[in-house]
Amino acid sequence: MTQQHAPPSRAVDPWAAFGRLVAGVGIYATIGWVGDSWIGTSFLVPVGIVIGAALGLWTTSLGLRQQ
Repeated sequence: MTQQHAPPSRAVDPWAAFGRLVAGVGIYATIGWVGDSWIGTSFLVPVGIVIGAALGLWTTSLGLRQQ
């Protein structure tokens, strides 16, 4: 009889945390770039990067808390 092991949780997977951070930065930087293009400004991309990084860290911390 073999023992079955549960797969590791995605909440503690370092690649999942990295993916959340990169995805947040990428998505919100793109939104900032589109906003800069429409409005004609140059400050929304850095704002999007900061917001995306903050939300990526926040979703990672939520995943770790549920663990």
